[in-house]
Amino acid sequence: MKNKDSATHDRPVAVGGLGLAALGVLTFSGTLPSTAFALRGLDPYLIGIGRSGVAAVLAALALLFVRWKAGKGDTPQRWLPTARQVPALIAVAGGVVFGFPMLSTLALDHGSSSAHAAVVIGLLPAATAVAAVVRAGERPSPAFWAASATGLVAITAFALGRAGGHVTAADLLLFGALLAAAIGYCEGGRLAREMPGWRVISWGLVLAAPVSVPVTAWLLATTEPRWTGDSVGGFAYVSLFSAYLGFFAWYAGLGRAGIARASQVQLAQPVMNLVWSALLLSESVDAMTGLTAVVVLVCVALTQRARVGQRPLPVHDLGRSG
Repeated sequence: MKNKDSATHDRPVAVGGLGLAALGVLTFSGTLPSTAFALRGLDPYLIGIGRSGVAAVLAALALLFVRWKAGKGDTPQRWLPTARQVPALIAVAGGVVFGFPMLSTLALDHGSSSAHAAVVIGLLPAATAVAAVVRAGERPSPAFWAASATGLVAITAFALGRAGGHVTAADLLLFGALLAAAIGYCEGGRLAREMPGWRVISWGLVLAAPVSVPVTAWLLATTEPRWTGDSVGGFAYVSLFSAYLGFFAWYAGLGRAGIARASQVQLAQPVMNLVWSALLLSESVDAMTGLTAVVVLVCVALTQRARVGQRPLPVHDLGRSG
């Protein structure tokens, strides 16, 4: 059991982790509207795979730069992931490099609006919390689960109500996207206990590069992309921020504050997405959509007051090169 001094020391770490997670969520909140912009000129498969291909090149350059900066004294054992870490990095690649980008883009291409997709994806924190229990040994309290379940029920009712009680193809794609992301978030959060968050996503992207980079090149040559201002801006955002830089803060936050608790900050993302969808895409936000988003936001506050037990974690500074 933790003593009083230890608990006091851990509190700033958790608060700092929640702040980093919130910064990641703010970055990710622009993903769906940006994807909608990119779809105005680009093939959905090019967006889903291409963003990871571009990000993989940036990640490889970042890793090489840090390796060069560290000098000859930095051993491969400190720089390269260990054999034990590789399976988790493969899960990161499958979940957030391929799974979520591809499935969420196809959902938008199948007629889901950015606002509707954002609210459905609000189930992601609950899915991530379950993954954290199974894979990361975390122990959320009953109050935590009650608040998460309330958010889940609200979002499910919203999705079914909009589709006349039926689950649409777009919703199935969105559910697949959130499950893929939950796995990628949980495995990345576990790795962020051992290495800085930026290295987690960088190595995940690099391991996926033998697939993402050649496929991106092939899609660029065969899908006849139309590079308009909307498509360029949208694709640039999802490639630079959604696929790469946003994870610097996100994985660091998961590692510091705990996967289950930090992931609940993402329940606020539907509200942010609604704002961006209304401002950038001129999508209407009706009373039901707004009410569901508010219920979800209240659930965020309640989950953050609930206790989540976890194993002690080392703290990695965001800017640390280790």
